[in-house]
Amino acid sequence: MEQAGWFYDLCAFGAHPDDVELFAGGTIAKSVSQGKRVAIVDLTRGELGSRGNADTRASEAAVAQKILGVDFRENLDLGDGFFEVDQGALLRVIEVLRRLRPQIVLANALDDRHPDHGRGAALVHRAVFLSGLLKIESVDATTGASQLPWRPKSVYHGIQDHWRNPTIVVDITGFEDIKAQAIAAYATQFYQEDGTSDQPETPISSPEFLIHLQARDVAMGRLGGVKSAEGFETKRPPVVDDLGILG
Repeated sequence: MEQAGWFYDLCAFGAHPDDVELFAGGTIAKSVSQGKRVAIVDLTRGELGSRGNADTRASEAAVAQKILGVDFRENLDLGDGFFEVDQGALLRVIEVLRRLRPQIVLANALDDRHPDHGRGAALVHRAVFLSGLLKIESVDATTGASQLPWRPKSVYHGIQDHWRNPTIVVDITGFEDIKAQAIAAYATQFYQEDGTSDQPETPISSPEFLIHLQARDVAMGRLGGVKSAEGFETKRPPVVDDLGILG
């Protein structure tokens, strides 16, 4: 089977719908504006969330996708709260990686308040390595065709609820409003300015949480000498061809 070249420049994986908007919404919006092909893959439907349900989260994710300008989004429905880094889940992620063939992968924080975030990070990081192994067989879920190995060049883990020191920061100056709009699309999850909600309070439903997000991006920006940025960690140091590209 012929399978040459790459398909997506960037694929962002999140444990729950809204994760990638929170840790990489500005990076995604900026990448789209640069003409890059971007995909989002949600590992679960977020069905255990205290506010809303799986159906509302799906509708909100579709709205956020349009705001960010992303042309592809998929949900693997691995089981909110209960997915594990096991063979079944790894093969599901491997199939997606080989089908989308991204150059760069974004994933959840390596460690965070919500245990699904660290587990999602471990799942994606391990699957990226295994996806490049010739002897692991997989079949394209959309065509039924056998897949060739594919290993993205880099995996970057976002920074979420807990502060972590980034390996790199991405300047998102000018894309703060798009990021905020994408987050606001999750009306069941986050504070709405009209204050109308009969949903239970959660650690992310207060107006202070949105202030925290903005302050974090400003703090990350300060590390890089820009107005606003998103930070990412990597287990393997990024390789550059020329020190001149470093800020």
